[in-house]
Amino acid sequence: MSPTESGFPCSIARVTELIGDPWTPLVLRDAVLGVRRYEDFHRNQRISRNALSRTLRKLVDAGVLTTRLYQDNPPRKEYLLSPRGRELFGVLSAMIAWGDRWLDDGTGPPVVLHHSACGLDVRADSVCSGCGEPLDAARVEFRLGDNFPADLAERPDVALRFAGRSSAPHD
Repeated sequence: MSPTESGFPCSIARVTELIGDPWTPLVLRDAVLGVRRYEDFHRNQRISRNALSRTLRKLVDAGVLTTRLYQDNPPRKEYLLSPRGRELFGVLSAMIAWGDRWLDDGTGPPVVLHHSACGLDVRADSVCSGCGEPLDAARVEFRLGDNFPADLAERPDVALRFAGRSSAPHD
C-alpha cells in the first residue's frame, strides 16, 4: 500500500510518493541546474533508461516538468521545470542544508548556494511566514485543516494525534 492509500490525508505522503525514490530528487537537482535533455540526464545520473523514462514521465504527469520539442526528425523533446517544479527548489535546498549539517563527512559542503541578488552564500531555513521566526518542531502545533475529512477526524487515532499537543519533544 502506498502512503497516500493509507486513508489518512497527508501532504508529506503525497510529496514522498512523488519525489521519494532515490532518482527523482537527483533528476530535479539536474533540472534546476539547467539539464534539459534525456541523454544529459542519462549521462549525469548513470540511471537505467527505463528508470529515467519512468521518472521523467512521472514528473511530467505531475506537472513538475513540461516538455518542448527541440528537434523534428527524429522527434526529440527537452524537459523544462514548470512553475510547480521551480517551487520544489525550496524542498531541494532544505535537503541540501540538512545533508550538509547532519551527513557531512568533515570536508564541508560539496555545493554552496550563492544568492546572486545579495551576493551572499546561503542555506535554506524554515521560518514562520507570519512573524519570520525560525520554525522549531517543539513550538509548532499540527491542527486539522478545513479540508480534513470529517469522518476521519472522529477516529480515535486521529483525535489522539491532533489533541492540541505540540510535536514530539526534543532531546
